[in-house]
Amino acid sequence: MTNTIGWNFDNSYARLPQLFYTSQNPTPVRSPDLLVLNSELAESLGLNAEELQTDQGIAILAGNETPDGASPLAQAYAGHQFGHFNMLGDGRAVLLGEQITPQGGRVDIQYKGSGRTPYSRGGDGRAAIGPMLREYIISEAMHALRIPTTRSLAVVATGEPVIREADLPGAILTRVAASHLRVGTFQFAAQWGKDGDLQTLADYAIERHYPAVATSENKYLSLLQEVIKRQAVLVAQWQLVGFIHGVMNTDNMTISGETIDYGPCAFMDTYDQATVFSSIDRQGRYAYGNQPYMAGWNLTRLAEAILPLLHEEEEQAVKLAEESLANYSDLFKENWLKGMRAKLGLLKEVTEDEALIGELLETMQEHKADYTNTFRALTIGELEGQELFQTERFLKWHTQWQKRLELEDSQSNSQKLMKTTNPAIIPRNHQVEAALEAAEKRGDYEVMKRLLHVLSDPYAYSAEQTEYAAPPAPSNRPYRTFCGT
Repeated sequence: MTNTIGWNFDNSYARLPQLFYTSQNPTPVRSPDLLVLNSELAESLGLNAEELQTDQGIAILAGNETPDGASPLAQAYAGHQFGHFNMLGDGRAVLLGEQITPQGGRVDIQYKGSGRTPYSRGGDGRAAIGPMLREYIISEAMHALRIPTTRSLAVVATGEPVIREADLPGAILTRVAASHLRVGTFQFAAQWGKDGDLQTLADYAIERHYPAVATSENKYLSLLQEVIKRQAVLVAQWQLVGFIHGVMNTDNMTISGETIDYGPCAFMDTYDQATVFSSIDRQGRYAYGNQPYMAGWNLTRLAEAILPLLHEEEEQAVKLAEESLANYSDLFKENWLKGMRAKLGLLKEVTEDEALIGELLETMQEHKADYTNTFRALTIGELEGQELFQTERFLKWHTQWQKRLELEDSQSNSQKLMKTTNPAIIPRNHQVEAALEAAEKRGDYEVMKRLLHVLSDPYAYSAEQTEYAAPPAPSNRPYRTFCGT
């Protein structure tokens, strides 16, 4: 096949031991139709966006044709799902291959919803249009918010129904990721691997994501420490924008430090530490306020999996792991506190800042304030529209904040920092649902295109973003999300 699209594959994962995957072609679909293409992302990958919109390009994005150089496979992994350990794997996903970009980067190209695999566990391996478009919207919004994330290249309708509670139109999402190595991949290797498999996987992860630690005295300990750092940064970024992942199982935590798997995720409207959106998280395990702790729990599972690599003596290996894990809380707090200072325009570090931040958040929770719009209002200096701003507690806090700002060298620098830190808009859940409903029920993609456009620069504070900053009506609450499987 003539490669006019620009595919440039080198499939290093396929060179790992057979334990880690099963060669698997996507299941062809009846009548593929391109619904949305991320042209900007395509070009950055060295792909010709126009060619991807041809019949051949769409056939590839649907899994009906395999481009030269690809090595399709389904990955094996395990994971703690809501605390329960299970053997898992790509039940409805196929890794097409690894694209080498014009800049020399290496990224996974993966289909989601491309048919059954040996890891489907009775599932049909398919996905519906709604959840795939939802992942496209949220992942691209996260990218615009400068939060490490997998990205979405395209969504293709399959022309075939997917049977869930009702018959739904099917779709395939093409996902781009630094890799799909997960905490659960290491758990799988530790549980079912043969001698040397765990070390081979760890060496691969180091080569792919942390090459600088390859010459460390204890490179596997360094690997653990680097993953801890990345996750501390990532989860702090989630907290700072009010993002709730919804399903922080160990199979949904990447070694690269990217956000992955936009199933029952959502952005918080009213500030509340106990906020949960996922319909299956009945105990609040992955509530907003629990996310930092659950990331630490997941990292502990990673450390357990690689203990044999840390030291030949188990007692010493445990000690090394515990010392590294003990740093996680401080790393998270350091990143979160730095981000919260920025949200309030505080460039200098003052001991009392933590109490100032805490008082604001407690006041917001007490008065059920909108999280994003509170910081948006503080940024532009328009304190109206929320009950919070008229309360005695807030007014007292505001006076203290203004006094604290006087310690900064420049008021303009403070406001500039706030404007580049506090998004004017987030993908509001009711607006995402409106876009999906228009696309699914009416075939109208203009609502989604407009939403994607305003989300592409969340720090613009433009006039056209104003309507998208409105919180949901009371009738749209409480909002519930579903995993989409």
